[in-house]
Amino acid sequence: MTVAYADVTAAAGRIGAHVLRTPVLEVTPELVLKLELLQHSGSFKVRGAFNRMLAAGALPESGVIAASGGNHGLAVAYAARALGVRAEIFVPEVTSPIKVAGLRALGARINQVGAIYSEAADAAAKRAAETGALSVHAYDQAEVVAGQGTTGLELMEQTGGVDTVLVAVGGGGFAAGVALGSGAVGGGPRIVAVEPERIPTFHEALKAGGPVSVTVSGVAADSLGATALGGIAYDLLAAAGARSVLVTEDAIVAARRTLWEKHRLAAEPGGATAYAALLSGAYRPEPGERVAVLVCGSNTDPATLATG
Repeated sequence: MTVAYADVTAAAGRIGAHVLRTPVLEVTPELVLKLELLQHSGSFKVRGAFNRMLAAGALPESGVIAASGGNHGLAVAYAARALGVRAEIFVPEVTSPIKVAGLRALGARINQVGAIYSEAADAAAKRAAETGALSVHAYDQAEVVAGQGTTGLELMEQTGGVDTVLVAVGGGGFAAGVALGSGAVGGGPRIVAVEPERIPTFHEALKAGGPVSVTVSGVAADSLGATALGGIAYDLLAAAGARSVLVTEDAIVAARRTLWEKHRLAAEPGGATAYAALLSGAYRPEPGERVAVLVCGSNTDPATLATG
């Protein structure tokens, strides 16, 4: 396995001074929300970005480069600015104007290329080969996964342990890291990977016995829009015995609206996807089961919160 629990604890020590220890909201004794949408840059992604850059040691003069649906790019741009290096970010046309504006505000060089994430990723890889910039992958890189795993460490420390963790999946780096950091790989909490019906990367990987390409569309495409699950994620989620649950577009929209109306949490669709499984009944806890939901992204247009 390419990433181990020790890598997550090492990442926690490496990035601790650069990231926030995000709060946990106890909704009921059986339900907690881990508020990664309050993290620097608006999502958990900054954890992996910092870990990748800091673990690399001296960064090249050409800086760092990444492809992203938006949140990973924002995280890389934020970390690069904090560390005093250049960031060049490739995003697809589906990326929301809010996220593009955020990248611009962080001083990143922006290239909007292709219809979906995978096309932007191809362009970024070519550019990295030309410039020698450090590539920071959105989800399928050991240091990135280990950095995301620090969320799982925090969750266990803050709650004293839960039975089940609901986490949204696109490329799977976050879910894989959380599975590792929470101890799910080796007998910890149950990991439930929640995916939009229109982007079922883990669901299809489970059926095929490994990552396969899927069609990408829907309201969460700019944050969960990987065309295939990462190889690292597949190995870790399979080792954790993770379960896949699919949610509809309407369920995601309703979850986003409910997070705003009930808790005043401004989540983007991808950030509300894990909660959608609980709210819609796609995942039904057993009596007394203690569930943690990771609310993972807030880069959204606030004018749309009331309508979903």
